[in-house]
Amino acid sequence: MIARRFCAFTALSVFSSYCFAAGADMGQTVKQPTNWTAIAMFVVFVVATLFITKWAARRTRSAAEFYTAGGGITGFQNGLAIAGDFMSAASFLGISAAVYANGYDGLIYSIGFLVGWPIITFLMAERLRNLGRFTFADVAGYRFKQAPIRAFAASGTLVVVAFYLIAQMVGAGQLIKLLFGLEYWVAVVIVGALMMVYVLFGGMTATTWVQIIKACLLLAGASFMAFMVLWQFHFSPEALFAKAVEVHEKKASIMGPGNFIKDPISAISFGIALMFGTAGLPHILMRFFTVPNAKEARKSVFWATTWIGYFYILTFIIGFGAIVLVSTNPVFKDAAGKLLGGTNMAAVHLASAVGGNVFLGFISAVAFATILAVVAGLTLAGASAVSHDLYATVFKHGKAASANELFVSRVTTVVLGIVAVVLGIVFEKQNIAFMVSLAFAVAASANFPVLFMSVLWRGCTTRGATIGGFLGLISAVLLTVLSKAVWVDVLHFATAPFPYASPALFSMAIGFAGIWLFSLTDRSARARIDQAGFEAQSVRSETGIGAVEGASH
Repeated sequence: MIARRFCAFTALSVFSSYCFAAGADMGQTVKQPTNWTAIAMFVVFVVATLFITKWAARRTRSAAEFYTAGGGITGFQNGLAIAGDFMSAASFLGISAAVYANGYDGLIYSIGFLVGWPIITFLMAERLRNLGRFTFADVAGYRFKQAPIRAFAASGTLVVVAFYLIAQMVGAGQLIKLLFGLEYWVAVVIVGALMMVYVLFGGMTATTWVQIIKACLLLAGASFMAFMVLWQFHFSPEALFAKAVEVHEKKASIMGPGNFIKDPISAISFGIALMFGTAGLPHILMRFFTVPNAKEARKSVFWATTWIGYFYILTFIIGFGAIVLVSTNPVFKDAAGKLLGGTNMAAVHLASAVGGNVFLGFISAVAFATILAVVAGLTLAGASAVSHDLYATVFKHGKAASANELFVSRVTTVVLGIVAVVLGIVFEKQNIAFMVSLAFAVAASANFPVLFMSVLWRGCTTRGATIGGFLGLISAVLLTVLSKAVWVDVLHFATAPFPYASPALFSMAIGFAGIWLFSLTDRSARARIDQAGFEAQSVRSETGIGAVEGASH
């Protein structure tokens, strides 16, 4: 009853704030005309997902149900949900924006994101499901002393979640500002409020179904958009590219590298971040604990890779379609000749160009659904890191009551929601795909090395994993702050001390080297215990003997 009333109150508050803010902005000429079709579809989606949350709230009574939906999701459902989680605003809006601005170079996102999946398929999925319960720290710290490894895992998770949330909130704010005529900060607050409702009361069950619905809608919408673009060129990609070269300000250079990633080291570092970061994202790794067994985990990766690979092909066509159909149309430009809403809105404007106002409303609602689904998954991962890894395992030594753990998780959800809103406002002008790449760099430098070495190297110890992990985490964050993306674009200094686009090549090497060095020089009694546990860990990770099955999590 409390959950039901809170959902209703929050929904009413959100739409009241929308009506008030929209009314206050009516006289400002910089705002777009209100798109009532988009608003209607937004309302339908929000109401539908609130009903899902209400249904899920009745099924979410324990920590296992809150974190992993009781392990009752099938491989096919989980594959769609993973795709829904992974096909974020950065993928849909950000990659198409990168292609729109830089042409061929934008493809580095699609390739980098996609090639991380074989690593998960062959190295991670089965082991994750056999060794873990709620978070990736359950796997990384399986044979280690719990307090230090959990402290690292929670830190890595929260930093990745923070960077990732920034991108989603920026995308949401720009989208709603463009379509509703709201102030940017009001749009970000609305998304933050809805996100908290989904996670607070629905947990993983609600988040999973929101992600599944969103994945289906996004795949359908992107397919139609790509079809309509190619239809205008008689389904000839060559003709599409030729026209794009003709109309783009950079001309033929858009069909070669160098517009976005300026030097080979940045390209390599960027690719490493996207590839190995995929295998270190806490909100993606967490999804493998929602299936009943390792077989379903493998199915999850197969289906997720299928949908994600297909989707990334579409984003490339959408980006080039926007070059041809959006950049040449003054309707989508402001008085200064800039794209309305910035380049992040290229795909949204393309929807209007190929499908009119109704399809624009549909794609806008889908993009909004995309953002809500991803931020809900991210928030859940962050909340579980604090409540399960820190509170229940470190502070309560594994003896926390389920109700208390849930309470801590929900308090953390509210805090993360507020932080996401504040950061989303601060980073308003950033390209959202690039902001996500920074989250991938941190995941590749901190989470992935610890996960990889702890599962596959007998000599890895608690000291090595913790110190090496923190070295990777700190170096990735420090180099990110010193790079142009933050040092120049956000802090407004003249030049960046770190000259490359991504820190992953350096910070990931530091992480791996730290784990190796500090494990190798560890002569403590704890090190011998850690190494002795490797055989039992290997047997369970490979065979599933002793793994917790299904809803009995």
